[in-house]
Amino acid sequence: MQGKSNSKKYFMKIFGKIIEQHRLISDKSMYLVSAESAIAKSSWREIELGKRSDLNLSTFCKIAEGLDIPADVLLKELLDKLGKDFSFTDLNS
Repeated sequence: MQGKSNSKKYFMKIFGKIIEQHRLISDKSMYLVSAESAIAKSSWREIELGKRSDLNLSTFCKIAEGLDIPADVLLKELLDKLGKDFSFTDLNS
């Protein structure tokens, strides 16, 4: 695993890459997808670049809706990419 101090950064970087890939596949601009998900474009950009320090459940769900992906499918993809050694309890450190 990445170590507790890097867990949040690792999580956000992986999540950012996933949503960027889905946005590009759906051929949506960052402006459009952020508007459709009711998230500020600057916030979407921070999340996509992995520069956001935290993410709450409602934002996660809004992102999934903006990408037209069920939240559980997006979560499953995230968990698969994070790997079996990743622990959400490490995010609290």
